[in-house]
Amino acid sequence: MPTDHRARAEELLADYRRSRENLDDTRRDLAAVTATAASDDGRVRVVVGPQGALRELVLADDVAQRMRPAELAATVVRLSAEAARTAAQRTAAVLADVLPAGTDPELLLGPPPEPLPRNETPRRSDVSSGDACDDEDFSDTSWLQRGRT
Repeated sequence: MPTDHRARAEELLADYRRSRENLDDTRRDLAAVTATAASDDGRVRVVVGPQGALRELVLADDVAQRMRPAELAATVVRLSAEAARTAAQRTAAVLADVLPAGTDPELLLGPPPEPLPRNETPRRSDVSSGDACDDEDFSDTSWLQRGRT
């Protein structure tokens, strides 16, 4: 009888080691999830990670001459949201392989956050005076050349 217990303990230990290896593999697979989105003209490209966090932003050299700052900002936000949705789908696919049957990984992850519309962006207060910061629109002004519009 003692050998039966020893064999069972060894079997349980082997199961535990396999589970740990599977968990490590799943963590590596999740960390490797990325998604890329690019503008139609290819001048703006974003890469996000598994939770939609921006990992890379690539701008063409001439993007400042071809896009106004507000347009560029809106493009980056739109592309980031698009890539975040793709990354969420890829993350769900990784999790689907390890979750119990019938579990919906997208319910576990929840929807990717949607960007706030411009007029709902939280405002910061000026610490020294207590006044709200001005939310000026500088979209007609180039940040590269003084006086250029």
